[in-house]
Amino acid sequence: MKETKRYSRQMALAEIGESGQQKIQRARVLVIGAGGLGCPVLQNLAAAGVGTIGIVDGDVVEETNLHRQLLYTLDDCGRNKAVTAARAIKKLNPSVDVQVFSDFFQSQNAFEIVGEYHIIVDCTDTIAVRYLINDVSLVKKIPFVYASIHKFEGQVSVFNYKNGPSYRCLFPEKEGMNSIPNCVDAGVLGVLPNALGVLQATEVLKIILGIGTVLSGKLLIYEGLQAQTQLIDFQKNPKQIEKGIINGIQLLNTQKITFSELLNQEQFFEKSNDSNVLLIDVREEDELPRYQGVMS
Repeated sequence: MKETKRYSRQMALAEIGESGQQKIQRARVLVIGAGGLGCPVLQNLAAAGVGTIGIVDGDVVEETNLHRQLLYTLDDCGRNKAVTAARAIKKLNPSVDVQVFSDFFQSQNAFEIVGEYHIIVDCTDTIAVRYLINDVSLVKKIPFVYASIHKFEGQVSVFNYKNGPSYRCLFPEKEGMNSIPNCVDAGVLGVLPNALGVLQATEVLKIILGIGTVLSGKLLIYEGLQAQTQLIDFQKNPKQIEKGIINGIQLLNTQKITFSELLNQEQFFEKSNDSNVLLIDVREEDELPRYQGVMS
């Protein structure tokens, strides 16, 4: 295995060893959002040697980000976050394969971006996107590691892990939920997202390695001012699971498929056999072919 010396201290742990490090290097983790939570997640996953890391963010670096998003410098202001973060973590660990998606995660590109990743890390600050992540995660049957922050408090959980509870089980979708203020409106202590991002990275590594107790069905709440933590159990809600799966499948079935060129016969039949492709025959009745073969 390459770079044994680099990871020797974590490989010294009986729970990891060489086989565990190989699991880490084979892992494919998608980080959605390269802001306050995303920066520490990316730094720690790259340092641990996660083999493939995807970064999704359509935003640009602003000076107001710099007190908490420690991957960036003043010179990065105005640059796309995903591209800039990728450059930074490649410097941290050149052996990591970094894949950049310099767009926002939305219904039009969700399944295409998630692709063959094994774990999704939600580092966004938009509730609507979290429902989207949840529903895609359910359909893809991969876990997603969640965190959110508000002023001096943050929370972490893991959803859709080994058929466990989903985001919708804990937070059923209600009208007006998307109006909850983010850090732009409410403010945030710079160290808080870094603390929560480290907890997210920890959950990712536990999932990859299959060790410890994953925060599935549990919500960890951290209150920074009083240095208090609280662990809340929550149950799986079959109706909310079903709703998420239905939404995800509907989204998958309505994804736009565009072709840059005409298909030849072989390509056409290949697309026709794809269950994710909807084939619509627009020919009129008099245009349908009539079989001219000889009956035997």
